[in-house]
Amino acid sequence: MNIAQEVSDLTLPAAGEWWTQHRGQSPVVATAIHNGHAMRDAAKRLCGLTDEQRLREEDPFTEFIIRDVPNRIVVHRSRFEVDLNRPRDGAIYLRPEQAWGLNVWTGELPSEITETSLAMHDEYYAMLKSYLSGIERCHRRFVVLDVHSYNHRRAGRQAKPTLAAEAPDVNIGTFSMDRKKWAPVVDRFVEAVRSFDFPGGRLDVRENIAFQGRGYQARFIHEQFPQTGCAIAVEFKKIFMEEWTGEPFAETLGALRQLLASTLPVLAEALEAER
Repeated sequence: MNIAQEVSDLTLPAAGEWWTQHRGQSPVVATAIHNGHAMRDAAKRLCGLTDEQRLREEDPFTEFIIRDVPNRIVVHRSRFEVDLNRPRDGAIYLRPEQAWGLNVWTGELPSEITETSLAMHDEYYAMLKSYLSGIERCHRRFVVLDVHSYNHRRAGRQAKPTLAAEAPDVNIGTFSMDRKKWAPVVDRFVEAVRSFDFPGGRLDVRENIAFQGRGYQARFIHEQFPQTGCAIAVEFKKIFMEEWTGEPFAETLGALRQLLASTLPVLAEALEAER
């Protein structure tokens, strides 16, 4: 199967599925916690956004990019139901300023809606702590690649993109980590991404430009595993899709998947060297 077929054949999760876990023999974990688009019926009936509006602010195809990482977690619920990369008290977008100016809901949410959504937040982080504890037992130290994507044509499909100075192809976020402690790991990862022979030319890879890695998941990992866990926020600019229509660019997606897979031995070696 070629890349275009593989992208077009992406299977939808089973109805009601929250996330999918995969476990392998590696000290590297990848997550795609904003990949999901599904909403449970009770929440979707109260949502004031179209599917297209939601998709624009989600991270479609990040699951595809991390698919070659043996340890990976893919979330199937939309961030518009509950955003797992925000603290529990801000995980549901109740005000436009929490959601790029969008009015997410048609009215006030009943408590049973919010409680059910927040229960997913609780369960996710209980699962994540257990999952990473298992990685820690096997490998002592680990890296989590917290993979996301971001828009760069916010003014419209035909508008000029965000200036390149403010929008690298790959933004590495390191705000919540002990940057000095994890420098040997992060620096080798950045160099591996930067030196990858990407179609059309090497990618622009910079640290803490468009985003700083302030998401809740990275903070949680560094708080729970301060000596053993390094969470790197990896934001891909949506060069792999048309952000206003959702159309994927299969060859670019395939190259990004190969790029991420190519960093696995580099990260494993960096962790081993620091033992």
